[in-house]
Amino acid sequence: MQVTETLSEGLKREFKVVVEAADLAARLDAKLDEIKGQVQLKGFRPGKVPVSHLKKTYGKSVMTDVIQETVGETSQKAIEERELKPALQPNIELEGEVEPVVEGKADLTYKLTFEIMPDFDLPDFSAISLTRPVVEVSDEEVDEAISRMAEQQQNFDAKDEGAKAEDGDRLTIDFVGKIGDEAFEGGTAEGVTLVIGSGQFIPGFEEQLIGAKAGDDVTVNVTFPEEYGAEHLAGKDAVFDVKVQEVAGPAETKIDDDFAKQMGLDSLDALKEALKERIGQDYGNVSRNRVKRSLLDALDDLTDFELPPTMLEQELQQIIQQAQSEKAHSAEDYDSEQDHDHDHSDVEITDEEKEEFQTIAARRVRLGLLLSEVGTKNEITVTQDEVNRAIAEQARNFPGQEQQVFQFYTQNPQAQAQIRAPLFEDKVVDYILELAKVSDETVSREDLLADPDAPAEEAAAEEKPKKKTAAKKKTATKKTAAKKKTAAKKKDD
Repeated sequence: MQVTETLSEGLKREFKVVVEAADLAARLDAKLDEIKGQVQLKGFRPGKVPVSHLKKTYGKSVMTDVIQETVGETSQKAIEERELKPALQPNIELEGEVEPVVEGKADLTYKLTFEIMPDFDLPDFSAISLTRPVVEVSDEEVDEAISRMAEQQQNFDAKDEGAKAEDGDRLTIDFVGKIGDEAFEGGTAEGVTLVIGSGQFIPGFEEQLIGAKAGDDVTVNVTFPEEYGAEHLAGKDAVFDVKVQEVAGPAETKIDDDFAKQMGLDSLDALKEALKERIGQDYGNVSRNRVKRSLLDALDDLTDFELPPTMLEQELQQIIQQAQSEKAHSAEDYDSEQDHDHDHSDVEITDEEKEEFQTIAARRVRLGLLLSEVGTKNEITVTQDEVNRAIAEQARNFPGQEQQVFQFYTQNPQAQAQIRAPLFEDKVVDYILELAKVSDETVSREDLLADPDAPAEEAAAEEKPKKKTAAKKKTATKKTAAKKKTAAKKKDD
């Protein structure tokens, strides 16, 4: 094998590799000798077919395999001998006609092109100073959370005899639905509970029960919506003969030990403690994301090295595609039902936006390479058990389909890699945070949950966010350049 370097420019490398025909012939003979025991030809005992006869019969097809194996082996050897680390999969391009090589009449010549990983020094992590915002969970917040739970667990008490149903009351009813004089399938039920105003039934049904009393017979006239799921009912006029069994009004939910037991806890104190811990975990996740972002900002400021052009371009294209998709989805005439191919390449991206996206792409690639290097040098790894736990967490988001989700990930190496990558990143970030100087600062809930990219006056004007939603990353479509930048930075954060 002869290897000649033909290009060394920045991180780009190109080599011309030549494998002599004699070397290929020797490899072919060895391959034929290896398989001759598996070949059965008429007139020859198993394992006794001459290599020359095998070459005549199978030479070209086996030589094709030999060439593929030789290219893979020699290209890897050429890279390893020079102690180079490709940033992406090398590109291999055969030179000249392939047929003469297959026939053993010409040397194998190919061009090996790739970009190498940049060489850079890791910053002094102990010199990084960060502030971690923390929030103390107050008793008032816990009480608010319990009150919300109580509202969701609305109780009802039967009204006095003769009391009329009002909006918000719960009725227990029997009914028979008819189209014309015929009862239709699925239109008959007994002992159904219905809260007036809840929208459980088709439009116009619940309102006609206002004023009804227990024991009343009520005739309800409705029209099924045109888009109703059952085609035989869609758009049809129907009559329901309704028997009101009970009228019950909303009752105050007592927040006591019995309420806590309904929630699965032994006592009200235990419920409060569990809620306080859960709220604290939510705040802790937000706090960690904030300090992680501060760390990545600091690392970005401390590092500056050449980036592999192809890797940078691939990241840029991903950001552009994301922005185009967001623009398409936010368009007034967007039709989700017709959006099958998700191809939004025709959506315009301005030069200003592209310049901004290039900056974001460079940040992502630079930080990705930096964190990867830190993990490699410090032997930080993600175990299969950790990956399995993360997969199980994903599966819990699909009740009833857990087994299918687990199988998808376990049988798909690329999907597993997508699970492993953030786990690895978090481990590396935790490692760096252990070395950095991190001081806690107690802040208000509003300050912790405020959008870090929002201008100060805008943040001050925002309404107080709810705990449950504020702890999650924002997913709303960004319509300004500044908000697009925030969306594109989600991967960093």
